Amino acid sequence: MDPRRKTTRREFLKGESARDALAGLSFGEGPLSPEAGERRTPQDYLLQVGRQAMACDFQVYLNAGQHAGAVEAATEALDLVQRLEDQMSVFRPHSEVSIINRDAADRPCVVESRLFDLLCRCVAWSSATGGAYDITAGPLVKVWGFYTRTGRFPTTEQVSEALEHVGSQHLVLDRDRRTIRFGRAGMELNLGSVGKGYALDRGAEILEAAGVVDFLIHGGRSSILARGGRHASGDPPEWCIALRHPLRADRRLAELKMRHCGLGTSGSGQQFFYHRGRRYGHVLDPRSGVPAEGVLSATVLAPDAAEADALATAFFVLGVDATQAYCETRPELAVVFVLAGTREGTVALETIGIDEQLRILDEGAVGGASTAGEAGN
Repeated sequence: MDPRRKTTRREFLKGESARDALAGLSFGEGPLSPEAGERRTPQDYLLQVGRQAMACDFQVYLNAGQHAGAVEAATEALDLVQRLEDQMSVFRPHSEVSIINRDAADRPCVVESRLFDLLCRCVAWSSATGGAYDITAGPLVKVWGFYTRTGRFPTTEQVSEALEHVGSQHLVLDRDRRTIRFGRAGMELNLGSVGKGYALDRGAEILEAAGVVDFLIHGGRSSILARGGRHASGDPPEWCIALRHPLRADRRLAELKMRHCGLGTSGSGQQFFYHRGRRYGHVLDPRSGVPAEGVLSATVLAPDAAEADALATAFFVLGVDATQAYCETRPELAVVFVLAGTREGTVALETIGIDEQLRILDEGAVGGASTAGEAGN
């Protein structure tokens, strides 16, 4: 591209200038990179629109030049993500969730309609998973030190005390009045396990309303929503996502294909601490009050990103066998577990409902792969 040529606003919003600039460049090693040596046409390149929110990078990927107004819609979607953070963050005293946490033990609190619907879904997921997923686990997060990202080993008495204030069954939701009340004092909501996925679903509504049919939007790479596909990926177009090593983020274990679905990954590779030589991760079992063990990461494909996020947390806690039982009645779900491998320094993959969607990239790191179920995705 001639560096002296000026870019018009219309060309920028259509992706033409980015497409032309990228036409002579090779892709790097990003999660959406094509295979080395493949030839690409200008229409195959991607536009990326990003924003910082919820303590991570949110990014929207668009096929360059495909949709007029796509960049504007992506920017509007990311604006909404920031507003939703302001509504849901427990770290902001003025947020709606913080106000609920302060007042709901004393009186019913009216909740914004879309947030109320999300709370109802979260309570339903808690019931369906036998309490393995629970948005009221905030007292446990604090007693284990993960609220401040410091990590500390609590006493048995402290864990028992925190458990007295945990349990979605103690949330009183009035659908007619759209209110929430805590059945016990000391309870609190924490939507950190579902907030990013919910924000992606809401942002996708804006993109789809603008007529954008092919896009991928993610929050911190662990929460992803795909619609349509990347034009360079084949027919029908799809998005290819890297499944990274849960303990070594620089290594890509496998590649997952996505089209019309959400993806959520839960793991303790980033937040953990050691106590007396034993490793404790930040994903807590709300039933026992202690960190879940036995799984390195759980990745879920679901119809939307909020459910994928919530179930990734639940399945990390439940483990492979209980997750398989859950998925027997939900054939639209698919799961990839990363477990400790049979050989030192390796991992094993256990899959449910995964067929041609998964391709292993790092044979040296994967010490075993098996299929835990036959449910289709």
